[in-house]
Amino acid sequence: MRVAAPLIAPSILSADFAALRDEMARAQGADWFHVDVMDAHFVPNLTLGLPVVQSLLKATETPIDCHLMIEDPDRWAIGYAEAGAYNVTVHVEAATDPIKIAKDLRAAGAKAGLSIKPGTPLEPYVETLKHYDTLLVMSVEPGFGGQSFIADVLPKVREARRLVDTGHLNLVVEIDGGINDDTIEQAAEAGVDCFVAGSAVYGAADPSRAVRALRDKAASARRPSAHHGN
Repeated sequence: MRVAAPLIAPSILSADFAALRDEMARAQGADWFHVDVMDAHFVPNLTLGLPVVQSLLKATETPIDCHLMIEDPDRWAIGYAEAGAYNVTVHVEAATDPIKIAKDLRAAGAKAGLSIKPGTPLEPYVETLKHYDTLLVMSVEPGFGGQSFIADVLPKVREARRLVDTGHLNLVVEIDGGINDDTIEQAAEAGVDCFVAGSAVYGAADPSRAVRALRDKAASARRPSAHHGN
């Protein structure tokens, strides 16, 4: 699957937590809103959980993309799907049975996403990814916003793009970490479909304009693909 146009998913981790409804409205034109759920166990930071996600779902018509940086996603991920999240992503490093998680998420009406840390190789999970709708490649170490982009992950992106374009996988290639005006072109050229951007959107004076500018940059940098579609 190759999405017709690059998807921009502003990360609310970089937004004003006291005014999340307004912050989402300020980023009009976003394709997804990316919500980082951290439990202070799988990663050292603590952010928000299911009750806040339920409130966000009521506050916007834009699809919510939940990234679960948590221990025991086998137990907890299903709740986010049942709440109405569009895409629910778990970490392969934390999942006990990632194929079962994918089936459960899909059965609950969500897209299933699998994330890999910068140091985690892609190859051992290619067959597992046949059960998933999204591959989230982390381009920073998960746990904190505002980190610098790790370009060493781009070979994994290119390999994922190749597997999608040859029909071996059917999923959206997503990237998260350090995406801004300077790095989005590298990621797009490597084959990313969906770009999570935090401070590049919410650090801008006009978040909606920032979303459009990032999408335009990604579109101009995308390399041609043999397979196009939604």
